[in-house]
Amino acid sequence: MKILKLRFGEILVLNKNLAEVIINEGIVMDMGMVNEYHSFLLENFEAPFSLLVNKKYAYTYTFEAQREIANLPEIKSMAVVTHRYLTHMATDFLININSDNNWKIKLFRLREEALDWLEKEM
Repeated sequence: MKILKLRFGEILVLNKNLAEVIINEGIVMDMGMVNEYHSFLLENFEAPFSLLVNKKYAYTYTFEAQREIANLPEIKSMAVVTHRYLTHMATDFLININSDNNWKIKLFRLREEALDWLEKEM
């Protein structure tokens, strides 16, 4: 497995169509970071691709970043692993404010369950 570092986190290359995203503790994701993230995904993965967002650490988003973080047509599906109740609630809120974007996204407590779901979606 290849691990690629970004200034705000790391992306694990699980295969050519699947990335695991881990954002560092305390980061405030802004539009500059979102643009860097999107460019990175487009350069390193074959579309359509899926994402496993592993919320190991606490971080936040600016409002603009909340609206754009997953608005990339090449993203087929996203599984989000939440390790804490508050993280689950915050992620659910993020999904709800983007309900008009029709993201194919599902929340999980266990990484293995998230990976299984993503594989079925591919």
